[in-house]
Amino acid sequence: MKEYKTSKIRNVTLMGHLGSGKTSLGESLLFATKAIEKKGEVEKKTTVGDYSVEEQLRQTTLTSSLLPCEWKDYKINFIDTPGSEEFIGDIENVLSSTDGAVILIDATKGVEVGTERVWDELHKRNIPTIIFINKMDKENIKFDEVVASINKKLSKNATAFTWPIGGTNDFRGFVNLLDKSAVLFDGNSCKEGPIPTELSKKVEEVNGELIEKVAETSEELMEKYFSGEELTAEEIREGLKLGVSDSELFPVLVGSGTKNVGVETLLDMIINFLPAPDERPLKEGFDANKKEVTREMNDSAPLAAYVFKTTIDPFVGTISFFKVYSGSLKSGQEVYIPSTGTTVKIAQIFTVMGKNQISVDVVNAGDIACVAKVSEFYNGLTFCDKKDPITYPKNEHPTPIIYVAIQPKNKNDEDKLSGSLQKLRLEDETFEILRNPETAQQLIGGQGMTHLGYVLEKMRNMFKVEMETSDPKIVYRETIKAKGEAQGRHKKQSGGAGQFGDVWIRFEPCKEDFIFAEEVVGGAVPKNYFPAVEKGLIETLEHGPLAGFPVIGVKATLFYGSYHPVDSNELSFKLAAGLAFKNAIDKIKPTILEPICEVSVTVKDEFVGDIMGDMTKRRGRVLGMEQGHGMQTIVAEVPEAEIIKYATDLKAMTQASGRFSRKFIRYDEVPELLIKKIIEEYKKEK
Repeated sequence: MKEYKTSKIRNVTLMGHLGSGKTSLGESLLFATKAIEKKGEVEKKTTVGDYSVEEQLRQTTLTSSLLPCEWKDYKINFIDTPGSEEFIGDIENVLSSTDGAVILIDATKGVEVGTERVWDELHKRNIPTIIFINKMDKENIKFDEVVASINKKLSKNATAFTWPIGGTNDFRGFVNLLDKSAVLFDGNSCKEGPIPTELSKKVEEVNGELIEKVAETSEELMEKYFSGEELTAEEIREGLKLGVSDSELFPVLVGSGTKNVGVETLLDMIINFLPAPDERPLKEGFDANKKEVTREMNDSAPLAAYVFKTTIDPFVGTISFFKVYSGSLKSGQEVYIPSTGTTVKIAQIFTVMGKNQISVDVVNAGDIACVAKVSEFYNGLTFCDKKDPITYPKNEHPTPIIYVAIQPKNKNDEDKLSGSLQKLRLEDETFEILRNPETAQQLIGGQGMTHLGYVLEKMRNMFKVEMETSDPKIVYRETIKAKGEAQGRHKKQSGGAGQFGDVWIRFEPCKEDFIFAEEVVGGAVPKNYFPAVEKGLIETLEHGPLAGFPVIGVKATLFYGSYHPVDSNELSFKLAAGLAFKNAIDKIKPTILEPICEVSVTVKDEFVGDIMGDMTKRRGRVLGMEQGHGMQTIVAEVPEAEIIKYATDLKAMTQASGRFSRKFIRYDEVPELLIKKIIEEYKKEK
């Protein structure tokens, strides 16, 4: 692949709902640009984009893939992304480095939940977007309804640039509204032809609407348009480019990815109307003094690049994807990593088409490329020119919303487990690895069961580690509800020096985890034994009297006792302290506490009532609501035990349109009727 300058590069993300045809369109784009000789098919597991075992088995995209191609002296870096919102970390990383997007819509279904989700992600980042209505060759296509759903659910500024020829079950091509030319499809191939007579009036109508949208992009064009003057072809092109680049106009195209209809028109639209990397706002970073700076995106500026994606290849090792924001990078060049102060040499640069490597000698500003086996690189890392350092901020990702406990089926694989998980963590920052010392469980957290299922499949396929899963155990606590005092007396005599410790301790509830105090007068207990008493209490509170959970919220005050000048020692007073707590149990009323989480649930207005009712069933308490555009966010406090599988339940309740986040906030007392059940469960496990 030859060298391309910034103005001749387009970085474009393919997005859409599950099954909208992104991967199939990717194949058609590669085929149309002669990057591949033969198109692959998802069903036959032969596509360039979905190359992993896991993707081929599920026949869906699970990780983004780079698909570079060349079209009319331009290089287009297409990036095919997962359709499931559970892979939001990968999607966010890709969007941080993209300059434009193509959203696919299944013509048989219109705007779906996933379409709205990715639209929101693009809208937040103000990324110029083309809308491609795919699968127009299928039956029962109601084009007007699809366009209406786009205008209603996505944007009123979504404007037809092409118009279909044919009826509901008879897609015969389309009219390009810009030059009023027709592309006719005979079921097998496309060719240019005349606009059908019955469409002439409609073409004039929608062409007029398009020209009006062009006029709205600038005051000068608006004035010319309303004065009755005709806009020139160049003015129309420039107006469209401005409107699309500013995300004020969203071209709507029609076609069929699998049948190669509309693919070349889409490629032309991308190079003509989506912005080059240097036509986007400059990425902000920080210099060595933490001062905010930007770099001009050109080849002569000092090098600055950002690693946005990492993949683990069982044969190649770590592959780091990066985008150059200024300067250029050549094979053999040394680069500086500001975060660690280290310098590394880049031995070889390449790009990839799916999993296939394509060697390149130089990468210029705005382009995307890869390096392999650079252990110092990870997602979110900046590398640059040592003489002029800059650091770009890392992408922020949502925290896990669901956890499962895992353990290897084969105990001999335990050593493999940790290393395998850490490698997978390099790929995905929304994937979390935890070991709970209290429950002795190894936990993994993610954005849903599809996400975690993918991780477990990779463990099996790539690292040959078979896993068993179970629900995570809830980490309860115990506490006391009343004030009480008791004596702890330890005495042991067995010839020679004995053991003697005697304490009186008052226990009472408090807001801290544990407070130790003393009110001993007259030396009833010598001061040098106070630490032993405190240590004895701390160890005793590690295992509560009800179910063995750690005890918190206790203030213990040593106020009296006695000692023996010969037999007393630290061990004796340590044991006496533990006895005092056990003897006070009946007075201080122990109980069980459960972890409480704050959840923020964002749903469409129509599902608010269902969510509120469900929260009540889960013993939750709604704190408030925030109104958004057709969405509401419900903030509630709910016991962790009630939301272990909430990610799955929320999908079912909201037709997969709801999302939520969670965070631990405190421990609260478990209702009396549940305490006995919890105690029985944990004693049974022991």
